[in-house]
Amino acid sequence: MVFLLSIWEKDMNKNKIYFDYAATAPVDPRVKKAMEPFFVKKFGNTMSLHNFGQEAKLVLEQSREKIADLISAKPNEIIFTGSATESNNWALKGVAGSNFHRINIVISRIEHPCIMEAAGWLEKQGVKIIRVPVDKYGLVNPLDVKNSINKETILVSIIHGSNEIGTIQPIKEIGDICKNSGVYFHTDAAQSFGKIPIDVSRMNIDLLTASSHKIYGPKGAACLYIREGIEIEPLLHGGGQEMGLRSSTVNVAAIVGFAKAAEIAKKEMKEEAQRLTKLRDKLIKNILKIKSAYLTGHPEKRLANNASFHFDFIEGESIILQLDLLGIAVSTGSACSSLKLEPNPALLAIGLKPQQAHGSLRVSLGRWTTEKEIDYLSKVLPGIIKKLRKISPYG
Repeated sequence: MVFLLSIWEKDMNKNKIYFDYAATAPVDPRVKKAMEPFFVKKFGNTMSLHNFGQEAKLVLEQSREKIADLISAKPNEIIFTGSATESNNWALKGVAGSNFHRINIVISRIEHPCIMEAAGWLEKQGVKIIRVPVDKYGLVNPLDVKNSINKETILVSIIHGSNEIGTIQPIKEIGDICKNSGVYFHTDAAQSFGKIPIDVSRMNIDLLTASSHKIYGPKGAACLYIREGIEIEPLLHGGGQEMGLRSSTVNVAAIVGFAKAAEIAKKEMKEEAQRLTKLRDKLIKNILKIKSAYLTGHPEKRLANNASFHFDFIEGESIILQLDLLGIAVSTGSACSSLKLEPNPALLAIGLKPQQAHGSLRVSLGRWTTEKEIDYLSKVLPGIIKKLRKISPYG
Protein backbone atom coordinates (compact mmCIF):
# COMPACT_ATOMS: atom_id res chain seq x y z
CA MET A 1 0.00 0.00 0.00
CA VAL A 2 2.81 2.41 0.92
CA PHE A 3 4.56 1.55 -2.34
CA LEU A 4 1.40 2.26 -4.36
CA LEU A 5 0.86 5.59 -2.56
CA SER A 6 4.45 6.57 -3.33
CA ILE A 7 3.92 5.87 -7.04
CA TRP A 8 0.65 7.84 -6.97
CA GLU A 9 2.33 10.83 -5.29
CA LYS A 10 5.14 10.87 -7.85
CA ASP A 11 2.64 10.64 -10.71
CA MET A 12 0.49 13.44 -9.27
CA ASN A 13 3.49 15.76 -9.12
CA LYS A 14 4.22 15.44 -12.83
CA ASN A 15 3.10 18.16 -15.23
CA LYS A 16 0.77 19.83 -12.74
CA ILE A 17 -0.74 23.15 -13.80
CA TYR A 18 -2.54 25.29 -11.25
CA PHE A 19 -5.38 27.55 -12.39
CA ASP A 20 -7.21 27.95 -9.08
CA TYR A 21 -5.48 30.93 -7.46
CA ALA A 22 -8.84 32.45 -6.51
CA ALA A 23 -9.34 29.50 -4.14
CA THR A 24 -5.88 29.74 -2.61
CA ALA A 25 -2.33 30.54 -3.63
CA PRO A 26 0.95 28.85 -2.73
CA VAL A 27 3.14 30.62 -0.21
CA ASP A 28 5.76 32.78 -1.92
CA PRO A 29 9.30 31.58 -0.99
CA ARG A 30 10.09 35.12 0.18
CA VAL A 31 7.13 34.93 2.55
CA LYS A 32 8.20 31.51 3.85
CA LYS A 33 11.69 32.83 4.57
CA ALA A 34 10.29 35.81 6.51
CA MET A 35 8.11 33.49 8.62
CA GLU A 36 10.68 30.86 9.54
CA PRO A 37 12.28 32.55 12.60
CA PHE A 38 8.88 32.93 14.28
CA PHE A 39 8.22 29.21 14.58
CA VAL A 40 11.19 28.29 16.75
CA LYS A 41 13.49 31.21 17.62
CA LYS A 42 11.07 34.12 18.01
CA PHE A 43 8.04 32.31 19.37
CA GLY A 44 6.93 34.64 22.17
CA ASN A 45 3.36 35.46 23.17
CA THR A 46 2.60 39.10 22.38
CA MET A 47 0.90 39.54 25.77
CA SER A 48 3.99 38.52 27.76
CA LEU A 49 6.08 41.25 29.41
CA HIS A 50 9.43 39.52 29.06
CA ASN A 51 11.81 39.90 26.12
CA PHE A 52 10.36 37.01 24.11
CA GLY A 53 6.88 38.52 24.30
CA GLN A 54 7.96 42.06 23.58
CA GLU A 55 9.95 40.92 20.55
CA ALA A 56 6.79 39.28 19.22
CA LYS A 57 4.75 42.38 20.06
CA LEU A 58 7.15 44.61 18.12
CA VAL A 59 7.00 42.51 14.96
CA LEU A 60 3.21 42.33 15.28
CA GLU A 61 2.97 46.12 15.21
CA GLN A 62 5.43 46.32 12.31
CA SER A 63 3.23 43.86 10.40
CA ARG A 64 0.17 45.97 11.17
CA GLU A 65 1.91 48.97 9.62
CA LYS A 66 2.67 47.06 6.40
CA ILE A 67 -0.93 45.90 5.98
CA ALA A 68 -2.27 49.39 6.71
CA ASP A 69 0.12 50.91 4.19
CA LEU A 70 -1.34 48.85 1.35
CA ILE A 71 -4.79 50.40 1.80
CA SER A 72 -3.76 53.84 3.13
CA ALA A 73 -5.14 53.11 6.60
CA LYS A 74 -3.81 53.81 10.08
CA PRO A 75 -2.04 50.88 11.76
CA ASN A 76 -4.42 50.91 14.74
CA GLU A 77 -7.32 50.40 12.30
CA ILE A 78 -6.05 46.93 11.32
CA ILE A 79 -7.30 44.07 13.49
CA PHE A 80 -5.89 40.63 12.70
CA THR A 81 -8.23 37.65 12.44
CA GLY A 82 -7.91 34.01 11.45
CA SER A 83 -9.69 34.12 8.09
CA ALA A 84 -11.70 36.27 5.70
CA THR A 85 -14.77 34.30 6.77
CA GLU A 86 -14.20 35.44 10.34
CA SER A 87 -13.66 39.03 9.25
CA ASN A 88 -16.81 39.07 7.13
CA ASN A 89 -18.91 37.51 9.88
CA TRP A 90 -17.51 39.99 12.37
CA ALA A 91 -18.22 42.98 10.13
CA LEU A 92 -21.92 42.10 9.86
CA LYS A 93 -22.59 40.61 13.29
CA GLY A 94 -20.32 43.03 15.14
CA VAL A 95 -21.91 46.15 13.67
CA ALA A 96 -25.40 44.72 14.17
CA GLY A 97 -24.54 43.88 17.78
CA SER A 98 -23.54 47.46 18.51
CA ASN A 99 -26.57 49.04 16.85
CA PHE A 100 -29.66 47.19 18.01
CA HIS A 101 -31.68 50.40 17.68
CA ARG A 102 -31.23 50.18 13.88
CA ILE A 103 -31.89 46.81 12.29
CA ASN A 104 -31.41 46.99 8.52
CA ILE A 105 -28.40 45.72 6.52
CA VAL A 106 -27.95 45.94 2.75
CA ILE A 107 -25.93 43.35 0.80
CA SER A 108 -25.79 42.29 -2.85
CA ARG A 109 -26.94 39.03 -4.42
CA ILE A 110 -23.39 38.25 -5.53
CA GLU A 111 -21.64 38.14 -2.14
CA HIS A 112 -19.31 35.40 -0.94
CA PRO A 113 -21.15 32.56 0.85
CA CYS A 114 -19.86 33.67 4.27
CA ILE A 115 -21.58 37.06 3.85
CA MET A 116 -24.75 35.37 2.60
CA GLU A 117 -24.78 32.92 5.51
CA ALA A 118 -23.97 35.58 8.12
CA ALA A 119 -26.77 37.75 6.75
CA GLY A 120 -29.13 34.79 6.85
CA TRP A 121 -28.25 34.15 10.50
CA LEU A 122 -28.85 37.80 11.38
CA GLU A 123 -32.18 37.62 9.60
CA LYS A 124 -33.22 34.86 12.01
CA GLN A 125 -32.32 37.19 14.89
CA GLY A 126 -34.70 39.84 13.58
CA VAL A 127 -32.35 41.94 11.46
CA LYS A 128 -33.86 42.95 8.13
CA ILE A 129 -31.61 42.07 5.20
CA ILE A 130 -32.10 43.84 1.86
CA ARG A 131 -30.42 42.08 -1.07
CA VAL A 132 -29.83 44.36 -4.05
CA PRO A 133 -29.73 42.79 -7.54
CA VAL A 134 -26.91 42.80 -10.07
CA ASP A 135 -26.99 43.05 -13.85
CA LYS A 136 -25.97 40.34 -16.31
CA TYR A 137 -22.31 41.21 -15.73
CA GLY A 138 -22.62 40.95 -11.97
CA LEU A 139 -22.46 44.71 -11.42
CA VAL A 140 -24.32 46.41 -8.60
CA ASN A 141 -26.07 49.64 -9.56
CA PRO A 142 -25.15 52.27 -6.92
CA LEU A 143 -28.65 53.74 -7.28
CA ASP A 144 -30.12 50.43 -6.12
CA VAL A 145 -27.96 50.67 -3.02
CA LYS A 146 -29.06 54.27 -2.44
CA ASN A 147 -32.72 53.37 -2.82
CA SER A 148 -32.33 50.47 -0.37
CA ILE A 149 -31.00 52.66 2.44
CA ASN A 150 -33.50 53.99 4.95
CA LYS A 151 -33.43 55.40 8.48
CA GLU A 152 -33.11 51.87 9.92
CA THR A 153 -30.04 50.96 7.84
CA ILE A 154 -26.82 50.45 9.82
CA LEU A 155 -24.54 48.83 7.25
CA VAL A 156 -24.02 48.23 3.53
CA SER A 157 -21.74 45.33 2.58
CA ILE A 158 -20.78 44.92 -1.09
CA ILE A 159 -18.01 42.63 -2.33
CA HIS A 160 -15.16 44.42 -4.13
CA GLY A 161 -14.05 41.81 -6.65
CA SER A 162 -16.25 38.75 -7.19
CA ASN A 163 -14.64 35.46 -6.22
CA GLU A 164 -16.81 33.71 -8.81
CA ILE A 165 -16.84 35.87 -11.94
CA GLY A 166 -14.20 38.50 -11.23
CA THR A 167 -16.44 41.55 -11.68
CA ILE A 168 -15.15 44.65 -9.86
CA GLN A 169 -17.86 46.70 -8.18
CA PRO A 170 -18.09 50.55 -8.21
CA ILE A 171 -16.90 50.70 -4.61
CA LYS A 172 -16.08 54.42 -4.51
CA GLU A 173 -19.53 55.41 -5.76
CA ILE A 174 -21.17 53.11 -3.21
CA GLY A 175 -18.88 54.42 -0.49
CA ASP A 176 -19.85 57.99 -1.31
CA ILE A 177 -23.54 57.09 -1.07
CA CYS A 178 -23.05 55.42 2.31
CA LYS A 179 -21.06 58.36 3.69
CA ASN A 180 -23.72 60.85 2.57
CA SER A 181 -26.41 58.63 4.09
CA GLY A 182 -24.65 58.23 7.43
CA VAL A 183 -24.37 54.44 6.99
CA TYR A 184 -21.33 52.24 7.59
CA PHE A 185 -19.83 50.66 4.46
CA HIS A 186 -18.05 47.31 4.46
CA THR A 187 -16.43 45.60 1.50
CA ASP A 188 -15.14 42.06 1.20
CA ALA A 189 -11.81 42.65 -0.53
CA ALA A 190 -10.41 39.14 -0.11
CA GLN A 191 -10.00 38.76 -3.89
CA SER A 192 -8.95 42.34 -4.68
CA PHE A 193 -6.59 43.17 -1.79
CA GLY A 194 -3.03 43.27 -3.11
CA LYS A 195 -4.20 42.99 -6.71
CA ILE A 196 -5.74 46.41 -7.41
CA PRO A 197 -5.19 49.75 -5.63
CA ILE A 198 -7.37 50.40 -2.58
CA ASP A 199 -7.52 53.64 -0.62
CA VAL A 200 -10.01 53.33 2.23
CA SER A 201 -10.21 57.08 2.82
CA ARG A 202 -10.68 58.08 -0.81
CA MET A 203 -13.20 55.28 -1.35
CA ASN A 204 -15.09 56.01 1.90
CA ILE A 205 -14.72 52.44 3.17
CA ASP A 206 -15.45 51.99 6.88
CA LEU A 207 -14.69 48.28 7.16
CA LEU A 208 -12.68 46.04 4.83
CA THR A 209 -11.87 42.34 4.82
CA ALA A 210 -8.52 41.09 3.51
CA SER A 211 -6.93 37.65 3.47
CA SER A 212 -3.35 36.38 3.51
CA HIS A 213 -3.58 33.18 1.47
CA LYS A 214 -5.07 34.94 -1.54
CA ILE A 215 -1.86 36.99 -1.94
CA TYR A 216 0.73 34.21 -1.48
CA GLY A 217 0.81 34.39 2.30
CA PRO A 218 -0.07 31.54 4.69
CA LYS A 219 -3.54 30.36 5.55
CA GLY A 220 -4.80 31.24 9.01
CA ALA A 221 -4.18 34.99 8.79
CA ALA A 222 -6.52 37.76 7.69
CA CYS A 223 -7.68 41.13 8.95
CA LEU A 224 -10.60 43.46 9.31
CA TYR A 225 -9.91 47.14 8.74
CA ILE A 226 -12.12 49.15 11.09
CA ARG A 227 -12.14 52.91 10.66
CA GLU A 228 -11.53 54.81 13.88
CA GLY A 229 -14.80 55.58 15.63
CA ILE A 230 -16.77 52.65 14.22
CA GLU A 231 -18.91 50.91 16.83
CA ILE A 232 -18.43 47.15 16.61
CA GLU A 233 -19.00 44.34 19.10
CA PRO A 234 -16.25 41.66 19.36
CA LEU A 235 -17.13 38.13 18.29
CA LEU A 236 -14.47 36.65 20.58
CA HIS A 237 -14.07 37.61 24.22
CA GLY A 238 -11.14 36.66 26.39
CA GLY A 239 -7.65 37.97 27.03
CA GLY A 240 -8.11 41.28 25.26
CA GLN A 241 -5.69 40.82 22.37
CA GLU A 242 -5.94 43.06 19.30
CA MET A 243 -6.93 46.15 21.26
CA GLY A 244 -9.63 44.22 23.04
CA LEU A 245 -11.52 43.58 19.82
CA ARG A 246 -10.37 40.05 18.96
CA SER A 247 -9.23 37.89 21.85
CA SER A 248 -7.02 34.87 21.01
CA THR A 249 -3.30 34.24 21.22
CA VAL A 250 -1.90 35.98 18.17
CA ASN A 251 -0.57 33.82 15.32
CA VAL A 252 2.62 35.84 14.92
CA ALA A 253 4.28 33.66 12.28
CA ALA A 254 1.23 33.75 9.99
CA ILE A 255 0.80 37.49 10.47
CA VAL A 256 4.46 38.09 9.61
CA GLY A 257 3.86 36.10 6.42
CA PHE A 258 0.70 38.07 5.68
CA ALA A 259 2.60 41.35 6.08
CA LYS A 260 5.47 40.19 3.89
CA ALA A 261 3.01 39.12 1.21
CA ALA A 262 1.35 42.55 1.36
CA GLU A 263 4.72 44.26 1.12
CA ILE A 264 5.59 42.26 -2.00
CA ALA A 265 2.15 42.89 -3.50
CA LYS A 266 2.54 46.64 -3.14
CA LYS A 267 5.86 46.60 -5.00
CA GLU A 268 4.78 44.25 -7.79
CA MET A 269 1.04 44.96 -8.13
CA LYS A 270 1.09 47.13 -11.25
CA GLU A 271 3.49 44.99 -13.25
CA GLU A 272 1.79 41.74 -12.21
CA ALA A 273 -1.66 43.06 -13.11
CA GLN A 274 -0.45 43.97 -16.59
CA ARG A 275 1.10 40.54 -17.10
CA LEU A 276 -1.96 38.66 -15.87
CA THR A 277 -4.37 40.80 -17.88
CA LYS A 278 -2.50 39.90 -21.05
CA LEU A 279 -2.63 36.18 -20.24
CA ARG A 280 -6.27 36.36 -19.12
CA ASP A 281 -7.40 38.11 -22.29
CA LYS A 282 -5.57 35.60 -24.45
CA LEU A 283 -7.27 32.74 -22.63
CA ILE A 284 -10.71 34.34 -22.90
CA LYS A 285 -10.24 34.89 -26.63
CA ASN A 286 -9.23 31.24 -27.12
CA ILE A 287 -11.98 29.71 -24.99
CA LEU A 288 -14.75 31.78 -26.59
CA LYS A 289 -13.91 30.11 -29.91
CA ILE A 290 -15.60 26.99 -28.52
CA LYS A 291 -19.21 26.64 -29.63
CA SER A 292 -21.77 27.63 -26.96
CA ALA A 293 -19.07 28.95 -24.60
CA TYR A 294 -19.80 32.22 -22.82
CA LEU A 295 -17.84 34.61 -20.62
CA THR A 296 -19.37 35.30 -17.22
CA GLY A 297 -18.69 38.58 -15.49
CA HIS A 298 -17.86 41.98 -16.94
CA PRO A 299 -15.64 41.89 -20.05
CA GLU A 300 -13.54 44.83 -18.83
CA LYS A 301 -14.32 45.63 -15.19
CA ARG A 302 -12.88 42.38 -13.86
CA LEU A 303 -9.95 41.17 -11.81
CA ALA A 304 -6.82 40.63 -13.88
CA ASN A 305 -6.47 37.01 -12.80
CA ASN A 306 -10.07 35.85 -13.31
CA ALA A 307 -11.46 34.21 -16.45
CA SER A 308 -14.83 32.57 -15.87
CA PHE A 309 -17.13 30.86 -18.35
CA HIS A 310 -20.23 28.76 -18.71
CA PHE A 311 -20.88 26.12 -21.33
CA ASP A 312 -24.20 24.91 -22.63
CA PHE A 313 -25.13 21.21 -22.47
CA ILE A 314 -22.41 20.18 -20.01
CA GLU A 315 -21.61 19.84 -16.31
CA GLY A 316 -18.77 21.90 -14.87
CA GLU A 317 -17.74 19.07 -12.53
CA SER A 318 -17.14 16.83 -15.56
CA ILE A 319 -14.86 19.43 -17.11
CA ILE A 320 -12.87 19.70 -13.89
CA LEU A 321 -12.38 15.96 -13.60
CA GLN A 322 -11.27 15.64 -17.22
CA LEU A 323 -8.79 18.49 -16.85
CA ASP A 324 -7.55 17.06 -13.56
CA LEU A 325 -6.64 13.84 -15.35
CA LEU A 326 -4.34 16.00 -17.49
CA GLY A 327 -2.85 17.63 -14.39
CA ILE A 328 -4.77 20.91 -14.77
CA ALA A 329 -6.50 22.35 -11.71
CA VAL A 330 -9.51 24.65 -12.28
CA SER A 331 -12.80 25.11 -10.43
CA THR A 332 -16.53 25.32 -10.89
CA GLY A 333 -18.61 27.41 -8.52
CA SER A 334 -16.98 28.49 -5.25
CA ALA A 335 -14.18 26.40 -3.82
CA CYS A 336 -15.50 27.41 -0.39
CA SER A 337 -18.79 25.63 -1.03
CA SER A 338 -18.15 23.37 -4.02
CA LEU A 339 -19.44 20.26 -2.21
CA LYS A 340 -22.96 21.65 -2.44
CA LEU A 341 -24.96 20.41 -5.41
CA GLU A 342 -27.20 23.46 -5.72
CA PRO A 343 -26.55 25.95 -8.55
CA ASN A 344 -24.16 28.71 -7.50
CA PRO A 345 -26.18 31.71 -6.18
CA ALA A 346 -23.84 34.27 -7.76
CA LEU A 347 -24.34 32.72 -11.19
CA LEU A 348 -28.10 32.62 -10.73
CA ALA A 349 -27.95 36.29 -9.67
CA ILE A 350 -26.56 37.32 -13.07
CA GLY A 351 -29.46 35.60 -14.82
CA LEU A 352 -28.12 32.15 -15.64
CA LYS A 353 -30.57 29.28 -15.54
CA PRO A 354 -29.70 26.47 -13.07
CA GLN A 355 -28.60 24.23 -15.95
CA GLN A 356 -26.27 26.94 -17.25
CA ALA A 357 -24.88 27.62 -13.78
CA HIS A 358 -23.99 23.94 -13.45
CA GLY A 359 -21.88 24.31 -16.59
CA SER A 360 -19.56 26.95 -15.11
CA LEU A 361 -15.79 26.98 -15.21
CA ARG A 362 -13.51 29.39 -13.34
CA VAL A 363 -9.90 29.73 -14.41
CA SER A 364 -7.89 31.93 -12.06
CA LEU A 365 -4.29 32.85 -12.78
CA GLY A 366 -1.45 33.80 -10.49
CA ARG A 367 2.18 34.69 -9.94
CA TRP A 368 3.54 31.53 -11.50
CA THR A 369 1.12 31.19 -14.43
CA THR A 370 2.92 31.08 -17.78
CA GLU A 371 1.82 31.69 -21.35
CA LYS A 372 2.78 28.10 -22.13
CA GLU A 373 0.22 26.91 -19.58
CA ILE A 374 -2.44 29.17 -21.10
CA ASP A 375 -1.68 27.71 -24.52
CA TYR A 376 -1.93 24.15 -23.20
CA LEU A 377 -5.32 24.71 -21.59
CA SER A 378 -6.55 26.41 -24.76
CA LYS A 379 -5.40 23.39 -26.74
CA VAL A 380 -6.96 20.61 -24.66
CA LEU A 381 -10.22 22.18 -23.49
CA PRO A 382 -12.09 22.18 -26.85
CA GLY A 383 -11.61 18.43 -27.18
CA ILE A 384 -12.82 17.83 -23.64
CA ILE A 385 -15.94 19.95 -24.22
CA LYS A 386 -16.69 18.11 -27.47
CA LYS A 387 -16.22 14.72 -25.80
CA LEU A 388 -18.45 15.56 -22.84
CA ARG A 389 -21.21 16.99 -24.98
CA LYS A 390 -21.46 13.73 -26.88
CA ILE A 391 -22.38 11.90 -23.70
CA SER A 392 -24.27 14.72 -22.01
CA PRO A 393 -27.99 14.19 -21.19
CA TYR A 394 -28.49 17.94 -21.82
CA GLY A 395 -27.41 17.94 -25.44
